[in-house]
Amino acid sequence: MGKVCVINVVGLTPKLLAHAPTIAAVGSARPWQSPMPAVTCTSQATMLTGMAPSKHGIVGNGWLFRDTGEVRLWQQSNVLIQGEPLYAGVRTAKMFWWFNQGAPVEWSATPKPHYGSDGSKQFGVIDRTGCKLEEQLGAFPFPSFWGPKAGLPSSDWIARASALVLRQHQPDLTLVYLPHLDYDYQRVGPGNPKRVAEVDACARLVIDAAREIGAKVVIVSEYGLVPVSRPVYLNRHLRKMGWLAVRDGPYGEMLETFESRAFAVADHQLAHLYVRNVPKDVVRKTVESLEGVDRVLEPAELELDHPRSGELIVLAKPDAWFAYPYWLDDERAPDFARTVDIHRKPGYDPCELFLTSAPRAALRLLQKKAGFRYRMDVIPLDASLVKGSHGLRPAAEDGPLIVGENPPDDMKAFKEYIRKLLQ
Repeated sequence: MGKVCVINVVGLTPKLLAHAPTIAAVGSARPWQSPMPAVTCTSQATMLTGMAPSKHGIVGNGWLFRDTGEVRLWQQSNVLIQGEPLYAGVRTAKMFWWFNQGAPVEWSATPKPHYGSDGSKQFGVIDRTGCKLEEQLGAFPFPSFWGPKAGLPSSDWIARASALVLRQHQPDLTLVYLPHLDYDYQRVGPGNPKRVAEVDACARLVIDAAREIGAKVVIVSEYGLVPVSRPVYLNRHLRKMGWLAVRDGPYGEMLETFESRAFAVADHQLAHLYVRNVPKDVVRKTVESLEGVDRVLEPAELELDHPRSGELIVLAKPDAWFAYPYWLDDERAPDFARTVDIHRKPGYDPCELFLTSAPRAALRLLQKKAGFRYRMDVIPLDASLVKGSHGLRPAAEDGPLIVGENPPDDMKAFKEYIRKLLQ
């Protein structure tokens, strides 16, 4: 069996490749088609299974779990993928790719904080590589993986960790996730070549190690980011129509999924509309009339016809994106809204990449170190800050790419492609 190393350089596009000479030298580059939505979890599941979301079930970065009434995003359980993954039966190292927990791989590493019974949280990673990564490289720089400080250190650490695993274990298949471009391209808009040069340097660390063990290198990206200038608050409009219900309380207004007749799970430039006890056509016409909305479709039109999907799918205009807030008064915003809390928010929130006040953040850290109860309420509620997004299929030069030896032009062909390279 041959050896293959796949490096997922999130946000890399054909237009940006000129600023990544190390990556460009890997092989032939071509645009390739992502699923809808073009987001991390859906794209990765499509690559790993060779299936559309209607089959593998990963219909976004999150969805409504209908049996519990909970909206859950960024789940790590490999069991959620309804299809045989690429790495089944292959000696694989899975380095920070999603759906890592419980994955049938020999070696893996993934971010996973520790949660105390008093609500406290300590950063950490699950290291199943046998390489004692944090002993060799220092603690994983968790704040640079997501949040206001998200940036280069996390991708650099992942690259160095992956190089260690490659050299020590020589896996047949290695999957490496480098998210660096995702951060500033959402904060200030896509295109800064300096960020591309930085992630190219990270990729070089992995490529050098892969070549040492005789592994073929393939570079992929999940999507391309595009400039955006306007957030669309679907849930606020649905609430004004009397279809979205909340429960008010001591920690602000909480979304009531069981009582709501229509609400949206916002995921960048696509949203799932969950509708019941109100005619779909009425909801469709109402949402289609909103500024910033491009189309409202049936799930089957996008290969999203799966029980996890909403009854309707909403697509944003190319310069718009969907913000999750459902409250009408910021004074009644839930307490988690002003924090980095990716698992409690019923929708994706790129405002977590911004900071309201550095002194306020420093004060909260002092409270934490002193052992006091605290809340890291340092995230702004102003969605207009966000300047980049993704989820649709932009022009080929602004979309995802693959670099390798005669690569395919569709993510659904990726599993078969890598299997052939492994032969």
